[in-house]
Amino acid sequence: MTPDEYKRKALESFPLRLIETTGDQALAKWEELKSAGAGCPVVLGADDSRGSFGNLLTPFGPNGPLVASPPSVEEILRRAAEIRLPEDVVKRKQADREEAIKQLRKLSANNPNRSLDATIAAMERAQPEPQIGEWPIATGPGIGLSVARDLKGEPFPKVYIGVAPTDDWTTIPAHLRWGGWNGCPTAEYHVAALRSWRERYGVELIGINSDTLNLRVSIKPKTREEALALAREHYTYCPDIVDQGTGSLSSLAAELMANDWWFFWWD
Repeated sequence: MTPDEYKRKALESFPLRLIETTGDQALAKWEELKSAGAGCPVVLGADDSRGSFGNLLTPFGPNGPLVASPPSVEEILRRAAEIRLPEDVVKRKQADREEAIKQLRKLSANNPNRSLDATIAAMERAQPEPQIGEWPIATGPGIGLSVARDLKGEPFPKVYIGVAPTDDWTTIPAHLRWGGWNGCPTAEYHVAALRSWRERYGVELIGINSDTLNLRVSIKPKTREEALALAREHYTYCPDIVDQGTGSLSSLAAELMANDWWFFWWD
């Protein structure tokens, strides 16, 4: 099957109605579609070598005999209703680490000439706490709708907006079967996180591509203490935003107090 054939078949099963716009008009078009009330819009990014919309098609492409079909939207939402944040994310990560150690021990036992003891010992050690750091003197501008721009900050000439067949935008990760690779949580955790943050911080999901979420908030943390607690929650959910981003919890907390946009990215 050629890539074009795969894409065509995946698009036939893609659950969101697609609308084309430009990167510089993506937010305005999102607002227009939201006001129309015919489903929940989300900016998906560009379908070219600089964008990653195409990777969103993977759960809907033809599955080989060794690839399991993704869970249904209903099953994902059922699981999401049982999740409590951030403690259940911590439990999931611990369970994943224990399973990985188990598999490494099995691999080591079957390959006596290949020692994995150092790797296993490293995984068994307690995970380091993120650096708190000094509170920054100033913060930069928010990242905004990054899925509509390339790495140089230039808007894509063509961007897709998907409209999900729902009046509850928190279910969009479930409709897209989004997550479950590397350190990125599976879809039910994203649904649970969005619902929790919607209630507490007036969060809206504006953009999503293959590895990034762009959220806009209407309620910012009011104190440094609250902002640091929220930054720890963000770190538990997505360590890369500190480990490969702000560098410390204080820097992230300061950004959360200053900006209307939240950014999550998984390597």
